[in-house]
Amino acid sequence: MRAPSIYRRWILGLCLAAAPVLAEDFQDIPPLEALAKSEALRQLPPLTDKQRLIVGPIDAHLKLARCGLPVAPVVSPGAHMRDRIVVELRCPSASHWHIYVPVRVVGTSPVTIAARAIVVGSVLSDKDVRVEQRDISEIPPGYMDDPAVAIGLTASRPISSGAVITNQFLLAAKAVQRGQTVTLVADLGGMSVRTAGRALADGLVNQRVKVQNLSSGKIVEGIARSEQVVEIILQ
Repeated sequence: MRAPSIYRRWILGLCLAAAPVLAEDFQDIPPLEALAKSEALRQLPPLTDKQRLIVGPIDAHLKLARCGLPVAPVVSPGAHMRDRIVVELRCPSASHWHIYVPVRVVGTSPVTIAARAIVVGSVLSDKDVRVEQRDISEIPPGYMDDPAVAIGLTASRPISSGAVITNQFLLAAKAVQRGQTVTLVADLGGMSVRTAGRALADGLVNQRVKVQNLSSGKIVEGIARSEQVVEIILQ
């Protein structure tokens, strides 16, 4: 006499439950960490010889079904900073799992430091800054790794000697001020033409500003390129 179908299914279930789960049925962890690292290198700024990446680690006891398709790395907008990133690894096959893998940069970075105390309103020169190597984990957001970027900018607050200079401390220096007489420069087919003008508004370096040509009286728009020099934008 054959056992009823419900019992046959029950016996089959016991057999399947007792079947061993093979290691090959699970995803290998090291290739996943390597994939997260590769994506992090693609997304983050290039590393220096004093920096390296630390990945995860992914829990070695995590049992992920082997993915039947290539695992896809995904980084969402805003999911990374200068020194760290979160890479999502997605399995697009029937297993359909995903995990988040943190990757961070360790080591040091060149940092722009105040070489002396700087008062509010000072325009920074090369004598005001120096470069030091600092641990990345201790560097405040907005730090400058190239001191040349800070030179010519204006201190918006007092900066103590030895402080890390960040972009929150600085304002772009004014190239021209409203009412100031400036030199208007225009490129006419490879020939540079200069004339006098008057700035109608304050203008920072590389900022658009309206000026009046003192010869013609015409109001034109230009770009403040340096102190008292405005490059005319020809239409």
